[in-house]
Amino acid sequence: MVKKLKNIFLYLLVFNLHSDDLVEEGKTVESDQSMVVTRHHLASKAGNEILMKGGNAIDASIAISFALSVVLPQASPIGGGGFMIIHDAETGQNYALDYREMAPKAATEDMFVVDGVVDRKLALESYLSSGVPGTVYGLYVAHQKFGSLPWKELVKPAISLAEDGFKVTTTLANSLDKETNRRKLSKTPDGRKIYFQNNEPLKEGMLLIQKDLAQTLKLVSNFGPAGFYKGVVAQKIHADMKNNNGLITLKDLKGYKAKFREPIEFTYKDLKIVTMPPPSSGGLLLGLMFNMIENIELDKTKPHTAKNILKISEIMQIAYSLRSIHLADPDYYPVPKNAFLDKNIAKELLLKVNNSETSSAKHFDPQNLKIKENTTHYSVVDKYGNAVSNTTTLNTAYGSGVVIKGTGLLMNNEMDDFSAAPNQPNYFELVGNEANKIEPLKRPLSSMTPTIVFKDDKPIIVTGAQGGSRIITAVLQIILNYYEFGLSAEESVHLYRYHHQWKPEALMYEIFEEELMNELTEMGFTLQQRPPDYDYSNGITSSIMIEGDKLIGISDPRSGDYLSIGISSKK
Repeated sequence: MVKKLKNIFLYLLVFNLHSDDLVEEGKTVESDQSMVVTRHHLASKAGNEILMKGGNAIDASIAISFALSVVLPQASPIGGGGFMIIHDAETGQNYALDYREMAPKAATEDMFVVDGVVDRKLALESYLSSGVPGTVYGLYVAHQKFGSLPWKELVKPAISLAEDGFKVTTTLANSLDKETNRRKLSKTPDGRKIYFQNNEPLKEGMLLIQKDLAQTLKLVSNFGPAGFYKGVVAQKIHADMKNNNGLITLKDLKGYKAKFREPIEFTYKDLKIVTMPPPSSGGLLLGLMFNMIENIELDKTKPHTAKNILKISEIMQIAYSLRSIHLADPDYYPVPKNAFLDKNIAKELLLKVNNSETSSAKHFDPQNLKIKENTTHYSVVDKYGNAVSNTTTLNTAYGSGVVIKGTGLLMNNEMDDFSAAPNQPNYFELVGNEANKIEPLKRPLSSMTPTIVFKDDKPIIVTGAQGGSRIITAVLQIILNYYEFGLSAEESVHLYRYHHQWKPEALMYEIFEEELMNELTEMGFTLQQRPPDYDYSNGITSSIMIEGDKLIGISDPRSGDYLSIGISSKK
């Protein structure tokens, strides 16, 4: 990885060298030095500025994450957590960093069950909803191992955005105005103070200023994780939780740890795919699905034929049914990792695929399948060849809606990602069982799937998505579109997506032609439309494709605030 900068002179020299480079911004951008693609234009600019100052992809990622914590309150505040896949160009090694939230020590298996039924409001919109946040610790761990610029330099852009404010975009204004989000954010005095004016949500063009969050970020800048997990911020979180029947304590905060895990690596034809291990379900489900797809025949002339969709959706159903009983935090449950990646098991599971009509959920009952063993994403590639694929989340939009008094911190509602009761669906209609039950200090199962694809040991795709359960199938389709169906980088991201997760028994789609819909209906599909502008659609992605010396950054058209920024050398 890029060596640490030795002194101020070298720092200024690197900055001056970069000042002669060409910088291009847009939805789809090509460059030959570096590329940043994030969900918000201000975060993209923060990351790109770090690259121009000589920072590497990890430095840029840290600056992006902190900036997103200010400008993207609906998905990425530091009251949440995430996963990061890192490719170190110098050593050729790949790393998986888990900074997922952890259940408080006082959490219990039945904490959301009232009169035998899961209380969804309690799980999603209360002080009980939150796991211990992991973002600050995770970013610091990444910086300690890979960072080249000073930590304070990476937090600085976020502090400025919080202190000085930024203009509310159309996307954020529309999100703040939704009835569910109004209700969430008006629950706490600080939420009303920050996101409302004259009892109305902030409108497009208004300044969103977050003074308390700026102070919190300054403490993080000065003291690293101790500025968040200890001291005044931790005391405020503890006090607010205690006063509102929450569970997170000073001991929980002090005890939080992010950790590097062994990444999931598997081959698909001549590709090597590197992605996230449990407690993400994404990596193992991708491995299982690709291993099955490798043994079926697809119509390469057109991705969206009825036969292609039938075969791939059957495979999606098998994968998601197995997810429901086999995947969880590996520190608490013996996840059968090798079985999910076993190519022979994949061939056996393919015998369950119906090639003439869609199967019912009962047909893919996971007990009978033998297997033996709002969220946001950004992608960064630097001029040294390092790559970062990072997905971070609060879970649903604005998390629990709880803003911790005096801190500006919006808290996650990741406790809903546990299985609150057997076979009762969560917000994204995913079901689970014993493996993912609530336990103290456990990390909830996730669908986040940051991924880097290699060919001849060189990265060719850096991708990932937001969208809950739809993340995994969005990543699957982007890779298939680009590699298998031969679409351009932009077409691979723009093509309308579909998704089947076993339960509910419906094929979720964005836009299909009428003739295709008729064919699918004849095959027995129940079709459920999720238009591209729907809240979490069928996944919203940030992707970079690498073709020789050319980097192609593609902002997903499903959201208006995305921005790609590339740096090219002057020819």
